[in-house]
This record gives sequence, structure tokens and C-alpha cells, in this order.
Amino acid sequence: MSLPRVVSRDEWLVPRKELLAIEKELTRLRDVVAAQRRELPMVEIDKEYVFDGPNGRASLLDLFDGRGQLIVYHFMWPGQDEGCTSCSCLTDNIGHLSHLHACDTTLVLVSRAPLAKIAPFKARMGWAVPWFSSDGSDFNYDFHATQDEAVAPVEYNYLDRENLLARNQPYFVHGDAHAASVFLREGDRVFHTYSTYGRGLDLLVNTYNYLDLTPQGRQKHISDFAHHDRYDT
Repeated sequence: MSLPRVVSRDEWLVPRKELLAIEKELTRLRDVVAAQRRELPMVEIDKEYVFDGPNGRASLLDLFDGRGQLIVYHFMWPGQDEGCTSCSCLTDNIGHLSHLHACDTTLVLVSRAPLAKIAPFKARMGWAVPWFSSDGSDFNYDFHATQDEAVAPVEYNYLDRENLLARNQPYFVHGDAHAASVFLREGDRVFHTYSTYGRGLDLLVNTYNYLDLTPQGRQKHISDFAHHDRYDT
């Protein structure tokens, strides 16, 4: 990668102020998007889902842990004894959960892997975020984080199989993919308010947000990051 041009401070200030105007517009637009997201209608969940957790079996309502809002990150599990590297990178970027809890919001991970595989990997990674197994449940399929035509019609990022193939995205028509889902509860009633997929998860990867401030940028696709205990430094 070539380095930026070397200029005087005064010369640098001209394009920097031009970029600042664009950054401010992006911030305003992000606020508009966030407001529209909050105003989305919601769908009541009338299906029973059962998860395995460190304290035994749990319902979707149990995952709220008594709070009013729930964010579920659908953590991909490729089928071996360790979780997906890109999902691991995203999880490494989760901050202290007390700040979310102070805002009446619970964050959990959910994977289709058995809890017996999840628990040792979670310990290896040193993560504190609660992690549940949806193995044997329709949960991932119903929220389109996992694709299997034998279980449910393919849909990813609100596109069906035909449209995904037409966009040359065959990798999204089978198996797990990036996704997060948001739920709200009113008493014992649970509602689905939002799900996002693909690059919609970029906002959760603070490594990207930091690298976006630098001349070299992101450098890696999220799938190219390793588990953090595999780096030499």
C-alpha cells in the first residue's frame, strides 16, 4: 500500500475539513437510521424455544435474565471443537456487559453446537458473555441465521435462495452465517423487533472501527482474523 502524500499542516487542513463535513453528515444519517430502527413494528413470538445453558434448560424469556431487552448474536459453529474465527473476533470486541445491563439490555451468544463443546472453547477464549446452545432447536433457522432447505426455506438478509444465487452468493444458501437478533419483552410476552445480517454486523466489530481511523484501513476481511490465542504477538 502506498503511503499518503506528505504536505504542510495548512495543506492538510483543507481536505481534513472537507472530510469532517462528510463525517458529520454520516453521523446525522446514522441517527436517522437508528431512529427508524427504533420505530420498526414488532412480531410476537408464540413458539417455544428451548436452549441449553450453564444453569440447565432455558426458554427465550429466560435469556432476558429479567431485563427488558435482549440482543442475541448467532455465533457460527463450523462443526469442529472451536467456534468460527470471525464470530470470535466480533465476540472479542464485546465490552463490559454492565453498561448494557444498566440500560435494561441483555446480550447473549447462541450457537447450534452442543454446550459440551461451547463451554471449553468459551473458557479458552476467556469470555464472560453468556452463551447458550440452540442445538436441536429451530431457533437459528426461524431467524435465518442457519440455512438448510430440509428444515426451512432459505432466506438470508431478506433474500430467498433464487435471489442469493442471482447475486452470486451461493455461500449464503447453506449453513451458518453472520446474524444478530433483537427482542423486547412485556411481562412474559416476547417480541422480535430486529435482525441484521452480513455487513450489518460491522458496527459491532470495534477492531474495524479503530482500523477505519488509520491510513491502512481494515486490511483483513473478518473471516481472515485468527482466534486471538493463535497470534504470535
